Amino acid sequence: MYSQFHGVGVAIVTPFNADHSIDFDGFGRVIRHVSEGGVRYIVLQGTTGESPTVTKAEKAELLQYLKENNPKNLPIVYGVGGNVTADVVSGMKAIDFNGVDAILSVCPYYNKPGKRGVIEHFTRVADASPVPVILYNIPFRTGINMTAETICELAQHPNIIGVKEASCVIEQCMEIARDKPDDFLLISGDDVQAVPIISIGGVGVMSVIANAFPAKFSALIDAALQGDFAFAQRQLGHFLRIDPLLYEEGNPVGVKNIMELMGLISGEVRLPLMKASDELSEKQKTVLQRDGLLELVA
Repeated sequence: MYSQFHGVGVAIVTPFNADHSIDFDGFGRVIRHVSEGGVRYIVLQGTTGESPTVTKAEKAELLQYLKENNPKNLPIVYGVGGNVTADVVSGMKAIDFNGVDAILSVCPYYNKPGKRGVIEHFTRVADASPVPVILYNIPFRTGINMTAETICELAQHPNIIGVKEASCVIEQCMEIARDKPDDFLLISGDDVQAVPIISIGGVGVMSVIANAFPAKFSALIDAALQGDFAFAQRQLGHFLRIDPLLYEEGNPVGVKNIMELMGLISGEVRLPLMKASDELSEKQKTVLQRDGLLELVA
């Protein structure tokens, strides 16, 4: 069930022009690049899409553009979340969900609710959503960790179908895999942890690096899903050193810089993020060359 969300879902970037308006031509190039590279679905307006600095009107434009420029008709997961439950629920009334296959909804951040508040928040979101809900657990950003117990309790809701798990705590992932319903999706929220998470019952990853290297990264994830962990492990080695450099100056600064080196889009981001420094760019070039990825950039 929900096999359309197995494999690599790309947390797609939002390209900007030099004046920081949205570069829709660049967005189209990225959509074609990741589609031809074999990703299974597209995650729009997650963290990597710079959702905090994209307006509601721009989000709607991006969603409409993706619907109209989706050459392989890939499933769409749309980011719908926040830390004011009433605003999240009421805001869904303005979204055109035609062509949207699921929403990705982040754990409420900053105000740090307890377990009861988290469960009530997501219950109301799931009750209001006309499409299935995938939870997003990312304690590094939100300030709280949804425990395996909380996630598995929410998994009982008929409209909550999975979790993007980015706690980076493998024991927690194992607990979720052990206690979740059979059809509940355990999806890695971290590229380099995807293979180990698949090995204990995960179904794939919502990926940052797939924006730049969709074919190579999809091949290793597909191999892991087919049980060829020896191949997946070897291929994953190509990404271990570049992965930290994606986040050194904030996400998606690092991956956008690589995409600029590839000639796909500009590396522009919106404040308070800043475009990659020359120092970061040089470090990335060195690692890409060392690990056999430079030819994919040249």
